[in-house]
Amino acid sequence: MKLRFVASVVLCLIAFSLGGCYTTVDGGRKVGPPWMKDTIEGRYERSVEEIYEAALEVLRFNGTLVSENRVNNSMVAKVDTTTVYVQVEAVGPTITRVLVQSRTRFGRPEVDLASEIEKQIALQLK
Repeated sequence: MKLRFVASVVLCLIAFSLGGCYTTVDGGRKVGPPWMKDTIEGRYERSVEEIYEAALEVLRFNGTLVSENRVNNSMVAKVDTTTVYVQVEAVGPTITRVLVQSRTRFGRPEVDLASEIEKQIALQLK
């Protein structure tokens, strides 16, 4: 009896720890663990339009562009089986911030890919 109780508590804890929803950088919500780091930020002294175009070029080079939203300067792309979200926003009059978030199809974060995409965006600006 104690073994069943302990096993059910452990299974509940595992199920609870795996569940949840995370927020994407473009404002959406997806299923996956929310407490894991999945976003890389870069700041540049360039205009929003320049960074947006560089990010589009990088995403098209690395994978398939799924959607782009010029209203809130965000885009979504598929790189292999990983979904990459990019958000470009002005922080100040001369500073622009780019957020790159990537998750696998099962919701697991892929920080290495997000970092690589952010670096490629920076190199595209040169």
